[in-house]
Amino acid sequence: MTANPPPQATPSRTSDDERWMTRALQLAAKGEGSVEPNPMVGCVIVKDGQVVGEGYHAKFGGPHAERAAFASVADKQAIAGATWYVTLEPCCHTGKTPPCTDIILQSAPARVVVAMRDPFPKVDGGGLRLLSAAGIQTDCGILESDAQNLNQPYLIRLQQKRPWVIAKWAMTLDGKIATKERHSQWISGPESRADVHTTRGRCDAVIVGGGTASKDDPTLTARPPGPRIPTRIVISKSGRLKLESKLVQTIDEGPVWLFTAADGNVINALADAGVTICPIPGNSPTEDLQSALIKCGEAGMTNVLVEGGGELLANFFAADLIDECHVYIAPKLVGGTGALGPIGGDGLAKIPSQGQFEYVRFETFGPDLKLVAKRKR
Repeated sequence: MTANPPPQATPSRTSDDERWMTRALQLAAKGEGSVEPNPMVGCVIVKDGQVVGEGYHAKFGGPHAERAAFASVADKQAIAGATWYVTLEPCCHTGKTPPCTDIILQSAPARVVVAMRDPFPKVDGGGLRLLSAAGIQTDCGILESDAQNLNQPYLIRLQQKRPWVIAKWAMTLDGKIATKERHSQWISGPESRADVHTTRGRCDAVIVGGGTASKDDPTLTARPPGPRIPTRIVISKSGRLKLESKLVQTIDEGPVWLFTAADGNVINALADAGVTICPIPGNSPTEDLQSALIKCGEAGMTNVLVEGGGELLANFFAADLIDECHVYIAPKLVGGTGALGPIGGDGLAKIPSQGQFEYVRFETFGPDLKLVAKRKR
């Protein structure tokens, strides 16, 4: 890990600094679903109170935000003495692209303002230190919490070696995902279901349990396709996935992984059909999920969407592995003590004294309300 950068003065936060960094964060968000496993980054170049260039990291393997912003400048010579606003510490190493610190130094800036330090081991303060050593005023921490919120999945993958877990379900006003007869299609409307496909197309994987794979026989593809082709994942200790299932029959439309502790002829036949078999310990649901998510992290996955069923969501909840919830609430009532709720299992014995999640967004899709909540960490 790189040593800490030299001590810096507390950034002189101004309304202009926050204004331009807000714009840089807006640009960064445009890369969602296309840049992973890289972070989303935006950059704005300002001189004499005017934007002279801006850009964002638009695609994994493509130019980083700083280089995109520099490329947008009409008169490259005229930006000497400008201030660069970047949502994440500029990289100082060669990866798929050259170091961003090189292009910043080339432009001879007067100041570089950074929202947050990049904890990636090959950066981790090195970019800030390099710019400071060149005599450039560097301020870090402007809208830092906003930048951290934007790239929470990237940070989780670095810190915990696993992807960000989004749990999704649709329920009625009285909190039911199915009637007492287990009828569930459809609770939400077509507009909500279309939004789910949009989310799938921005995620690296869509995960269900063996029961859901067997009962619902889903395809789990994004329709229409999004910027990513999600891996379809089934987690089943016993290996519940039929050769004739839609998942196996559509193997050409996207990878299918089966996390299982089982072996034998059925598992071998699935492997022969193109399913990637991923062994899990089978000792406990928590250990199995942790093992599966580490495997996903090793494959470079940043965001995964868990679509159920109730027992799988219960296992994620019990293992404290839900980072974000997407809940679609339909204006319907079904009632019944035997009707299913979204998260099964034993649940908690007592109501928590404080909420574990905080709401970050409310949207409407047709008659339905969508709530997005993130885990407080």
